[in-house]
Amino acid sequence: MRADRLVAILLMMQTRGRVTAAQVAAELETSVATARRDLEALSAAGVPVYPQPGRGGGWSLVGGARTDLTGLTAGEARALFLLAGPSAGAVPEAKSALRKLVRALPQTFRGDAEAAADAVVIDPARWGATDRELPPVVSLLQRAVVQRNKVRLRYANRTGERSERLVDPWGLVDKDAVWYLIAGTERGQRTFRVDRIAEAIPTGETAHRPDDFDLSAAWAEVVEEMEQRRSTTAAIVLVRERLLPILRDQQGRNCLVDGPAEDGRVRVRVTAPTAWMIAQQLAGWGASIEVLGPPEVCAELARLGAELLDRYRPGADSASGGSS
Repeated sequence: MRADRLVAILLMMQTRGRVTAAQVAAELETSVATARRDLEALSAAGVPVYPQPGRGGGWSLVGGARTDLTGLTAGEARALFLLAGPSAGAVPEAKSALRKLVRALPQTFRGDAEAAADAVVIDPARWGATDRELPPVVSLLQRAVVQRNKVRLRYANRTGERSERLVDPWGLVDKDAVWYLIAGTERGQRTFRVDRIAEAIPTGETAHRPDDFDLSAAWAEVVEEMEQRRSTTAAIVLVRERLLPILRDQQGRNCLVDGPAEDGRVRVRVTAPTAWMIAQQLAGWGASIEVLGPPEVCAELARLGAELLDRYRPGADSASGGSS
């Protein structure tokens, strides 16, 4: 987690006075490019660190080698602990790092920093569901990413077809309780759903990760590509303005407002991979919305309506599923 790395870098600078990107990379087991970006991110965020070029240079905290992080303002300390605090509850190492950082802060900042660390709790379990546990394969892949270890995967694609892949694990993403592995393969960068990995075996071989690889940027590209695939069919819908926020909340980025219609309603584009999927999503709105097209979406809505009418019309034998 990047927040943990930033905390660790600040602790390194507090104890050593000056560090180089190479030293940070070796200590945190990242690439030099990633370490340099983290140091630059601290500086860009207003944390008082600065580079010294040339032989014997590196990155230092304002205040010198013996600083106790007094260069941090109260607002910066609160922001840092608000960012890192929620993850610390589930990760003992992160909790230990935060305790050490609290001791390194000036006395006047410690109260606010400790309060900020405890101000947010992340509960990933939905209502009525049990607590989410980290799948064992995720822990294995995390270690492989950090230790730069190639992994042999037994993987099933969307159709259930199984294959074996030798990959360079580059990073993991948790999106709405579904984990994804971004990895290098002989065919370039690929994304794997972790719940489709039947087995993951570390090989002991050193994995290659490009120095300029940025996990956040790579995932943003994956999301953009997936959203484009999910938006290949569009329906034009008229909805009353007071209902528009509900439709937008339901459809997310797959709901695009075109503008007001002549009758006072709002014209909206709803997208999905297929006409059938759009019809499924909109059928529950009944007469609250009007679908203008395309014809294939209207036809799917008519088919769904006919099925419901046949099943639930007065006198229909719903208990036997409407069949003889």
